[in-house]
Amino acid sequence: MSEAFYTGLILPALVLAALGWFVPRVLALFWPEGVKWLMLLALLSTVIMALCGAAFFALLYTVQGIGVDDLIETGGGALVAHFLRLSLISALLWGPLMVLSIAGVPKNWVKEVW
Repeated sequence: MSEAFYTGLILPALVLAALGWFVPRVLALFWPEGVKWLMLLALLSTVIMALCGAAFFALLYTVQGIGVDDLIETGGGALVAHFLRLSLISALLWGPLMVLSIAGVPKNWVKEVW
């Protein structure tokens, strides 16, 4: 049961969902206010989440006992494409939470009006 929790579905889903919420919120702390900047925040958050998701799946592979050497032997380009594809599929988990997180950013604006 614990292996299914840590490397199966529950913990990875929770981690990716939490990242989807917190990445835009942390970036917004240092981000300028305004609609144009909000759109750029959404774009940067999406790119960061795609990279975090790919890195997270690579970490899960190594935790499950698949060595880095075994992964590299399959080919560099195919390996990167595989992990990015997994990350984009995981966008079904983190995407809606990221959108809700970004939608809540303007309520903390002081200078700009939404």
